[in-house]
Amino acid sequence: MLKRSLVTIMCGVVAALGLSVTTMTAQASAATCADIEVVFARGTVEPGAPIGLTGSSFVEALRAQARGKSVNAYGVNYPASGGFSDRVRFVRSVVDGVKDTQKRLQYLTTRCAGSKIVVGGYSQGAAVTQYALAPGIVLQPEYARYRSEIPAPLPSDVVRKLSSVVLFAPPSNNFVRGVGAPAVEPNPLVAGKTLRYCIPGDIVCNGAPPATPNGLHVLYAVNGNTVDAAAKVLARR
Repeated sequence: MLKRSLVTIMCGVVAALGLSVTTMTAQASAATCADIEVVFARGTVEPGAPIGLTGSSFVEALRAQARGKSVNAYGVNYPASGGFSDRVRFVRSVVDGVKDTQKRLQYLTTRCAGSKIVVGGYSQGAAVTQYALAPGIVLQPEYARYRSEIPAPLPSDVVRKLSSVVLFAPPSNNFVRGVGAPAVEPNPLVAGKTLRYCIPGDIVCNGAPPATPNGLHVLYAVNGNTVDAAAKVLARR
């Protein structure tokens, strides 16, 4: 039910506003290093894989404001599963995203030292981003048998090289625990580099218990938040 509701709402936004989705792949952005390198994880069943509608809006806002600087975008390769009733499947979806995010960031910090590296995500993708950067992930006792599948934290020197972290509708810990996922522990190394956007009334990120997301949850691509985030990212050295 939750998956169908999200798909219906998001497709309605796309259709009503006539938005186009830019498809961005790892292959398109891996050949050379750009001035700005973006790693972005899409939200649950969000249209426009691999980067999603919100990620596309953010990247296009960056390109519009970058004034001649090149921008590459990498969509995190993971299912972005909407199977909340199957908690093991959902956790594995997130783990896939965490592993791919970490792999890409390690590649960029090694191969593209002169680039501004930006990582972010929307909704489930924002949770993926935070887990990927977290100093550690603590599993609930009922999932202890899956501990070996949890990725190790990124090395501190990789995290320090990130320019900005951008989170649209990051699920609150109340929401995260309610769907069976571990609580998110923010990494203090990026505390001053993190931008968070939560529309008032969006139950995914405002601390409410888990429920079917309302229409506010799908407006981040069109409400000006991506434009604001792009300006703030570009303002950072």
